Amino acid sequence: MRLKPIAEQVVVVVGASSGIGRETARRFAQAGAKVVVCARSEPGLLSLVDEIRHTGGNAVAVTADVTDFDQVQALADRAVAEYGRVDTWVQLASVGIWAGFEQTTPAEFRRVVDVNLTGQAYGALAALPHLRRAGGGALIHISSVEARLPVPLQSAYAASKHGLEGFLDVLRMELRHAHIPISVTNVLPSSINTPFFDKALTRLGVKPKPLPPIYQPQLVAEAILHAAEHPAREIVVGGSGKAILMLHRISPRLVDALLQRIAFAGQRTDEAKSEDAPHNLFAPLAGYDRVEGDFGGRAKSWSLYTWLMVHPQAQRALAGGMLALAALLAMRASAHPGRRKWPSSC
Repeated sequence: MRLKPIAEQVVVVVGASSGIGRETARRFAQAGAKVVVCARSEPGLLSLVDEIRHTGGNAVAVTADVTDFDQVQALADRAVAEYGRVDTWVQLASVGIWAGFEQTTPAEFRRVVDVNLTGQAYGALAALPHLRRAGGGALIHISSVEARLPVPLQSAYAASKHGLEGFLDVLRMELRHAHIPISVTNVLPSSINTPFFDKALTRLGVKPKPLPPIYQPQLVAEAILHAAEHPAREIVVGGSGKAILMLHRISPRLVDALLQRIAFAGQRTDEAKSEDAPHNLFAPLAGYDRVEGDFGGRAKSWSLYTWLMVHPQAQRALAGGMLALAALLAMRASAHPGRRKWPSSC
């Protein structure tokens, strides 16, 4: 499956007013793509489009709530009306709530699932006909490491991300069975420094924070741009996320015990925040239309693991170097079979 160079693409970014989505839209435009940005926050979208156009990019804004399929369908139709087609569809819109499961109301739980799971499905449903007509393309859905590793106090969020994983797996198989050249990529970020934590509803009594280590949004944006040109099943962003997922596969009980020990206190800041404070669960929240959150001083701007994932040529070079080193060591060992490898004192 071949995907177009980004400079030749029309890209729809859903959930673009802040955080990862905003940075992703900016980077697509900088790389020469025509970009359609979407979110509930009209001021955030308009400021993003102004920023993109000011630097010579090409973008239009469409406000929509991803839980309303008619609005998502209208977004796809507007992209085609404006630029003639859709080549890549990036679905990022997400909401969360920090509270124990029993402190989460049915309406709140349903809303998180509607945005994070049903909204993702609506995006794919609206995009697929246009991607087919364009001769193929990329569906890129932003999930979370929590799709496989649930964290306490985020039951609705974890449930929605687990469901997203199952949905994408089925969709990928169905497209392959029908020989439709559409790439389906699941991007699983680790803890990311975005305004998500400022905007979320919390019943912790304080503003929530991501579990460390924390990474900058640019790393996720780089992974998304890579997936727009290079078909990939999934990309985990952040080496710590990959490591904990591998450990969870080996020993789920051990990881559960670790999270039980660190996650309850580790997700709390010292900043008081009432559950009555404004949040974005049911409506957009003004004042947070920016890329980064408040944890920049602790956030990593680079991850070796993620860099290798989006630079396959570096992976091959590293693998070749390791094989060459192994061969050299084997040759030396065979040339000196009686030589001790370690001092006797070891």
